[in-house]
Amino acid sequence: MNDFALVGDIGGTNARLALVRPGSVQLETVRTLACADYENLDAACFAYLAEAGVTGVDRACLAFACPVQDEWIRMTNNHWAFHRQEMQQQLGLSQLRLLNDFTAMALGMLHTDASDLHPVGGGESLEGAPRLVIGPGTGLGVSALVPAGEEWIPLATEGGHVGFAPTDEVEVSVWRHLKERYGRVSVERILCGQGLVDLYRALAAYHGQPAPLTQPAEITAAALAGEALADETLSRFCRILGEQAGDAVLTLGARGGVYLCGGILPRVRDYLLASDFRKGFESKGRFVDYMRQVPVWLCTAEMPGLVGAAAGLENPLTGG
Repeated sequence: MNDFALVGDIGGTNARLALVRPGSVQLETVRTLACADYENLDAACFAYLAEAGVTGVDRACLAFACPVQDEWIRMTNNHWAFHRQEMQQQLGLSQLRLLNDFTAMALGMLHTDASDLHPVGGGESLEGAPRLVIGPGTGLGVSALVPAGEEWIPLATEGGHVGFAPTDEVEVSVWRHLKERYGRVSVERILCGQGLVDLYRALAAYHGQPAPLTQPAEITAAALAGEALADETLSRFCRILGEQAGDAVLTLGARGGVYLCGGILPRVRDYLLASDFRKGFESKGRFVDYMRQVPVWLCTAEMPGLVGAAAGLENPLTGG
């Protein structure tokens, strides 16, 4: 064994792993592994440690894009599944702390440099109020930071799976299209990589147009190039994200502000800043003035979730 601990940020597509020293959130030997290339978590961890030249570690804090409260952990958007205690034994660990990926993302916001936080509209943070953390990637992650004296409690939620509430006729048609395919329509059915594709197809059906693009990256590239249907799709994506974030702010009383995270938004930073995000965010009827006062920041830090997992290793308030 050695002085390093293993930390990880494990989503539906990739597992980002790193080593940290006791009491530090400084990441060392960072690697990104494709989850599809490994049968389960242990195979990926052993492959990483072998590549890093480390014979073993004693402690680990791993963040997952799924619920982590139970003994049996099953990933929402990939094939990995394992029993917590058995995995701890398999990896030879004295401590295995598991966090929801957006719990780690929330912790990562506390260690993010101000230069990596870009204002989306106006507003001013209310001291002592909760802060929302939300972002689309392979799925839709939602967490929050709740003040507790001098500390912040990061919440573990599955807020991406709340029901989608359309706000105009176009969104009603999107809802109907997705309901025919999936039955229940959660906001994650729209606000994620595959959701961008489904939204594109739903809008194509609404307009009676073909939908030739099949990948999220193709749609965002076409939108940035000015192709009409792709542009409408990405514009509507940003607006719906604003609507959902605004609803979550009202639910949490998150007048401390909103951190926008995830893998999609930094790639379309300028588009998001010029989009209808704030329109959707603020359009809350009698609470328009309330919402206008809430600041929003786009996080473009490279690996905040992984830094958050490192912070979670020593944080007694995570419950992991």
